[in-house]
Amino acid sequence: MKRYLLRRFLLTIPVIFGTVTLVFSLIHWIPGDPVEVMLGEGARSGDREELRHLLGLDRPLGIQYVEYLGNLVRGNLGDSIHFRQPVKSLIIERYPATVKLALCSMLVALLIAIPTGVLAAWRKGSAADHFSTAFALAGVSIPNFWLGPLLILLFSIHWNLLPVSGMEDAGAIILPALTLGTALAALLTRMIRVGLLEELGQNYIAVVRAKGVSSVNLLWKHALTNALIPVITILGLQFGVLLTGAIITEIVFAWPGLGRLLIQAIHLRDYPLLQGCVLAISLTYIGVNLLTDIAYGYLDPRIKYTE
Repeated sequence: MKRYLLRRFLLTIPVIFGTVTLVFSLIHWIPGDPVEVMLGEGARSGDREELRHLLGLDRPLGIQYVEYLGNLVRGNLGDSIHFRQPVKSLIIERYPATVKLALCSMLVALLIAIPTGVLAAWRKGSAADHFSTAFALAGVSIPNFWLGPLLILLFSIHWNLLPVSGMEDAGAIILPALTLGTALAALLTRMIRVGLLEELGQNYIAVVRAKGVSSVNLLWKHALTNALIPVITILGLQFGVLLTGAIITEIVFAWPGLGRLLIQAIHLRDYPLLQGCVLAISLTYIGVNLLTDIAYGYLDPRIKYTE
């Protein structure tokens, strides 16, 4: 197991290195002169040269790359041109809000998916099973930018139950979490149903049933425990998707998270801030995938690791 963990960490290093390289190349792949894009065509040549020197774009590309890596090692992501603050500080300020939204969305998804998937598997072919299929299809098909405003119209404007935007109110996270969690719940519902049906057909279930174990214990303590192992993998992968998918949702609900900061950086043409946001999201995705692999290895004893 230790060698497996070491292998996973070592395999993550080139992925991180490649991600950092791609993020660094972002500003150089954008068509045109980024300085001209940020200042506009009417800017004076002196202002352009000053900004180009400030961004380090007047130095050779290789030197820029080495300096970029050195700054990353020291935790320096540069300074935001618009906000006049270190990019690191802005990301640290907004990052918890995005993580909070992603975690609450996962919680909403699990609260919906587990009972719905279990009921669909336990009552295979019933109305509940058909409902879960329809829910999964609808949840995957409805985009966030449509579901979010619909929930606002219903719960905020029509019924006046929940706040429209921001995070000042304690209930402000309900609608954005429901918006993000619905699609994930639809996916998890089908996975739990399929996994549970497969587990209920295993030989050990017949042995446990022969010992006189009740149907409730058989379902929740034995079959569901094993059926949820693949779901953990999907949750880990979807956490990164929630961080990126939260961009639209944060805009709709004016949620002060990293996704909204990323859109602001694009509109303001703040390239250092844009690089920092993309790098933060990418590294988070890589880190979550690594933790998912480790968790999966601990939870599933059937996995054999090559020494």
